[in-house]
Amino acid sequence: MSARSVTALVWRHIEIYGYGPDGQLFRGERGGPVPMITYTRVWRAARRLALAEEAQRTPLARRPYDLRHAAVSTWLSGGVDPATVAEWAGHSLSVLMEIYAACLYGQDVVARQRVQAALGHPG
Repeated sequence: MSARSVTALVWRHIEIYGYGPDGQLFRGERGGPVPMITYTRVWRAARRLALAEEAQRTPLARRPYDLRHAAVSTWLSGGVDPATVAEWAGHSLSVLMEIYAACLYGQDVVARQRVQAALGHPG
């Protein structure tokens, strides 16, 4: 399903059901927040549909948080400035560094190359 299709589905849901009094898009059967067990069941079902059996036996995307963690780790490993990553992830810089410091290991070589380039030295 394309992103456009998913967007159309969400807008259709809004047309039919609107928003809750608290501004939430989705509500539980009794009108309150969607219970965590519902998210868990849907996540597990989606994971079974999306991943091959071999991948299902691994920790890959076992929880929704795992995808977020992978994204943040990828951004840091890709050289995105930690302050920017912290902002994108909704973390303080200190929390980001505490949790994801291992992703920055080995980045000193890249950092030195950037300093040398900024000073006009060939890489």
